[in-house]
Amino acid sequence: MSETAQSVEAVLDDLLPSGDGPEARLFAAMRYATLGGGKRLRPFLVVASADLFDVPRSNSLRAGAAVELIHCYSLVHDDLPAMDDDELRRGRPTCHIAYDEATAILAGDSLLTLAFEVLADEATHANPDIRCALVAELASAAGGQGMAGGQMFDLAAEETTFGLEEIRRLQALKTGRLFNYSCLAGVILGEGSPAARKALMDYAHDLGLAFQIADDLLDLEGDELEVGKKVGKDAEAGKATFVSILGAHDAREEANRLAGKAASHLDLFSAKADLLRHVARFVVERRT
Repeated sequence: MSETAQSVEAVLDDLLPSGDGPEARLFAAMRYATLGGGKRLRPFLVVASADLFDVPRSNSLRAGAAVELIHCYSLVHDDLPAMDDDELRRGRPTCHIAYDEATAILAGDSLLTLAFEVLADEATHANPDIRCALVAELASAAGGQGMAGGQMFDLAAEETTFGLEEIRRLQALKTGRLFNYSCLAGVILGEGSPAARKALMDYAHDLGLAFQIADDLLDLEGDELEVGKKVGKDAEAGKATFVSILGAHDAREEANRLAGKAASHLDLFSAKADLLRHVARFVVERRT
């Protein structure tokens, strides 16, 4: 993951604009929100999934960078006062605190649209059909029936009491859709079989839920300095989460069960998928 993160960082640094003039502040905010932090888990999933089909890294790293641009845009907007109203992200001031709200909104908008520009470029893949598939699937994953819809669902959770099934659906949209896309991008780039696609989609589904339960546990038990953002927000907002419904012990057990189940979906790929199996364990044991 560390090696992939460094490679993705270099690609992002090259893709993100810089320059002088009135738009320079926007460019600086885009770079601030994207570079120098984060686990780069989603790009890792793209690269590791694509590796199963021997896709050149020059292609998979660009696709991974596009996913990370979407993820970073979502964090910028989620942190805004109208959303989660956070002042700390990745151990430093959030984008709207470091710059201002208007610049942060524009930075998020620009990161979102840059992601599609990257995927549409023939440097991502020579085959235009594959590029179109990457664009269409990411649009679906990030929009109103995916991540953005999940964020709306999350805002409603502050005023509505949800049960476990509603929380599963919320997180499948808000967090899970980008996890799904990250693995799907590897299949698309590698022109994988329907069986390979199903295996990776099942893996991503369970991985995303395990990741979110671990996130809920970190919000309850984590150290703010270690986590890099404010903790205790869910309880403060009165939101139902996996932890509030299941309790910390059972939530941890469920996360471990899902991690094991995620790994089991990869039997089709034998030892070639070991890195993805290890990631399933990483997401439930992480401290950030």
